[in-house]
Amino acid sequence: MCGITGFLDYNKTSLDEVLIKMKDTLNHRGPDDAGFEIFKNHYADIGLAQRRLSVIDLSPGGHQPMTDEGGNFSIIFNGEVYNYGEIKSKLEVLGYKFQSSSDTEAILKSYIEWGMKAVDQYIGMFAFVIYDKVQNKVIFCRDRVGVKPLYYSVYPELILFGSELKSLMAHPCFKKEINSESLGSFFRHGWVGAPHSIFTNTFKVKPGHYLEVNLINKKIEEHCYWDVDDYYNQEELTYSFEEAKENLHSLLKSACEYRMVSDTEVGIFLSGGFDSSTVAAILQSNRTKKINTFSIGFEEEEFNEAPYAKTVAEFLGTDHHETICTIKDALDIIPRLPFYYDEPFADSSAIPTMLVSRLASSKVKVSLSADGGDEVFGGYPRYYDKLNDFNRVSKIPKAFRKPLASILKASMNLISSRDPLDMIRLEKLYKTLACENSVQMFRYRSEPIHFSDREIKSLMNDGNKNSEITTFYDSRSLRNSLDPAMYMMALEYKTTLSDDLLTKVDRATMSYSLEGREPLLDHRLVEFGSRLPSEFHYRGGKTKSLLREICYEYLPQNMMDRPKKGFAIPTNKWLHHELKEMIHDYSTPAFIEKQNLFNPLEIERMVDNYYKGFDRDGERLWIFLMFQNWYHQWMN
Repeated sequence: MCGITGFLDYNKTSLDEVLIKMKDTLNHRGPDDAGFEIFKNHYADIGLAQRRLSVIDLSPGGHQPMTDEGGNFSIIFNGEVYNYGEIKSKLEVLGYKFQSSSDTEAILKSYIEWGMKAVDQYIGMFAFVIYDKVQNKVIFCRDRVGVKPLYYSVYPELILFGSELKSLMAHPCFKKEINSESLGSFFRHGWVGAPHSIFTNTFKVKPGHYLEVNLINKKIEEHCYWDVDDYYNQEELTYSFEEAKENLHSLLKSACEYRMVSDTEVGIFLSGGFDSSTVAAILQSNRTKKINTFSIGFEEEEFNEAPYAKTVAEFLGTDHHETICTIKDALDIIPRLPFYYDEPFADSSAIPTMLVSRLASSKVKVSLSADGGDEVFGGYPRYYDKLNDFNRVSKIPKAFRKPLASILKASMNLISSRDPLDMIRLEKLYKTLACENSVQMFRYRSEPIHFSDREIKSLMNDGNKNSEITTFYDSRSLRNSLDPAMYMMALEYKTTLSDDLLTKVDRATMSYSLEGREPLLDHRLVEFGSRLPSEFHYRGGKTKSLLREICYEYLPQNMMDRPKKGFAIPTNKWLHHELKEMIHDYSTPAFIEKQNLFNPLEIERMVDNYYKGFDRDGERLWIFLMFQNWYHQWMN
């Protein structure tokens, strides 16, 4: 696990000290080793740099940038390819010799042999950059679901790239200009969705994609090598429920065991829910040595899941550790969030995730997380609840839907409601009515919205009115006949999972130099689960039916069957008390006018409404606070 960064400079003016500065912004991602080199090509200087967290091959053999013996191919790599041993064996049969036991060397030589078809063999999480001197090109590649980040900025004579935006910002030519569409998108969702970033000319490599940069003509070509939609679009498998459970159980064991490949100690984040408990149970059941498990709780009982995690840990016999998130902890972390996330990010569970990462890093160098279980195995009740909404809309004759949508849209300009949820519901309804088919309907029924388009236009000043940017929410590649619940699972796998949940975990773990691994995001699991009937995921009124049945083989059913709490924190309480002064400082007319981003009257109205007792604005006020916190760090 590491941080990578660098540049392609066609003017050849970027110096060593610039590359070193870019690299050292990522110290937290890789405190064990560092390397950099500027490769002199006829067409451009290629700067490659890395900070290394040594997990596989702790020797200097894993040093990067890594170049092949012939000097024609160089790589920097962030992540882990867990099946590198098998890939290495295939290459050795073909005559390749290896100088190290690192997965980086296996990736580099697999590219030399198979080109970018090599990525089809990788089981893992990765972001890598390869300089191919032979073909005068540079490759930027990101793993299938987007566990590992990779940003890039494009200017006429310069391309910058890195694991985090701060490494790009360290280059003197980087322009910190806020993209107004991305700003609107952040207020809409609470994050900025791929391929966009908060800055103009700066993007995220899409999950499951790679870019080829031709150094001769400067052309950038984007290629998709894996898309979860391809599997949801296939015919359903004809397994019985028991056969599906048996196959899934086998895949889960394989995915979990692969994530234990490490030359350092590995632990597990344990919440006590089905996902993390199943992962912990599978791994502990095969070991006599106690696995380290880590959980976090809250002083507020309604948010505290720590007792459930402790009960599971005691039953499994793990070496369990827990910590409590206090308001003091939160107040210490909130000012630090924008440094590590370095793009506006409003998921409040980043705070406890950073705290549990701090706890885990005191014991281990790698910790498994169970993110993705809900998206892969149908764990959210909303997947099935929204079927009722869909059915009601479907009963309206198609000929009447679009005229009704137009009337609703026009009426929104005449409606004044104190409740922001009213406006969001109306917006979703008129957009749903205007849809051509069921797939488009579910895009609008499932998309998380905190501010409606109308509200965003009111909130922003005249130069920042637009929130409509194209993201994976606008995907049209899913077949119209797909089961609605499966459609939403596919959509969230490509959006919320990558842009929100995985961003949260990557930055939180890396802030404490801890490698986070995601066994439930092994691509083989979703390739299998996406082709099962939706009733295998939702059976007898219970979500995640297949995973539940596997979990019951390890843990008592009465221990696991409890209401789903989620990873929520008491933000309303904090906003009313400890964070009230911070809200005031960031919403004064002077501060807002200096920013020249927002309408001061609308900001004042939102803040006043909240503190007059309208708590439904709390989540929206948190989004505003997180943006201002980020702005204070990076734009002041």
